[in-house]
Amino acid sequence: MTDTFDVVAVGIGPFNLALAALADELPELRFAAYDAKPRFDWHPGVLFDWATVQVGFLADLVSLVRPTSRWSFLSYLVDRDRMYPFYLAERFHLPRREYADYCGWAAERLPSTRFGVQVTALDWDHDRALWTVRLREPAGARSVRARHVVLGVGTRPVLPAPLEAIGGDRAIHSASYLSQVDGWAAGVRHVAVVGSGQSGAEVFLDLLRRQRDRGWAVSWLTRTATFAPLDYTKLVLEYTTPEYMHYFHHLAPGVRDRLLAGQWQLYKGIDSETIDAIHAELYHRLLDDTLPPVRLYPATAVRDASRGADGIELSCDHADTGSTGTLAVDAVVAATGYAARPPALLDPVRPLIDWDDQGRYRIDAQHRIGTVPAVSGGLYVQNAELHTHGAAAPDLGIGAYRSATILNAITGREAFRLPKRTAFQTFGGVR
Repeated sequence: MTDTFDVVAVGIGPFNLALAALADELPELRFAAYDAKPRFDWHPGVLFDWATVQVGFLADLVSLVRPTSRWSFLSYLVDRDRMYPFYLAERFHLPRREYADYCGWAAERLPSTRFGVQVTALDWDHDRALWTVRLREPAGARSVRARHVVLGVGTRPVLPAPLEAIGGDRAIHSASYLSQVDGWAAGVRHVAVVGSGQSGAEVFLDLLRRQRDRGWAVSWLTRTATFAPLDYTKLVLEYTTPEYMHYFHHLAPGVRDRLLAGQWQLYKGIDSETIDAIHAELYHRLLDDTLPPVRLYPATAVRDASRGADGIELSCDHADTGSTGTLAVDAVVAATGYAARPPALLDPVRPLIDWDDQGRYRIDAQHRIGTVPAVSGGLYVQNAELHTHGAAAPDLGIGAYRSATILNAITGREAFRLPKRTAFQTFGGVR
């Protein structure tokens, strides 16, 4: 017989893991979460030993909504017998590896998570008024039914078309950096990093630290005017709170798009600690003139890329002077971000979804994707609503709040009490 669930979550990243952790407190809710990966895995390509998460440890799976949950980060520390070392360390921002281990700890113990199971397609059963979720697992293909589905398939790496055309292991996205860099042969003499967000900065710093052993020159290019910092000032951080998220959602779509274009430093900048570490590495290099050159190119966009006789040629444009130039390198790491794209599993139900004029989901305040009236079951989404909910959408600090919002909507009650005031600012002007 086909299992029927109240909620099926597709994808088990931090956001749907938060959903599973909170749903664990609702025994009346039949809940299952599926992921094709064999185990929890979070950004392995940039899981540097020294990197930290850019939000505080309270932005775990549950604490900003349910701090007493057994799935909190503090519960993880107790289970790992690390509470006193953490207390004495006085850390607010966690090492990235520790955050990943915490999520893996929860994923292994939650009874609703199922890894090694791929969701291949979603259909709407009009007769039963249920979603049919088609699965592929080691034992074969099967289906389950669900009253509601929550998509948490994450965002996908965006590789510029010229670099994608080059392909191979010498033109890669930063998402696969650590799995590729050790395999680069001794013939790699010059590496370029394209893009200056946090991932680009960390890759550049790692390349600098490897330079003495590997002997490569390093170039770092960004089309922005500066290698800009993440804006981590307190009142600006209120733009990642639920209060601003609700305000943003009620704005006209064109206004939202305009605001997002100017808010990129809320989620695309470089944290000050990484900038300081890079500057320190560059300063120390002044004491050793035997190292290959390191160059930083602000306001420089890569227009095209091609394979040359000795490697890869990057055709570049400078924004201020209008000049053009060519940079010859042996490998390129594109730290060019991620994008939310509708997964192929939605293909059978695309006609049932309400798309905006740019081919994006229309999403309501409770993170439910708009569908035709005949579809009574909820189709919810996590971290694909930047265009409707603003800069908070990809922020780990909104994960527990969004998951609680979705579960409250599904249960039709306040299963989780949500904070009513989350910012000092009054958005929307004087009334």
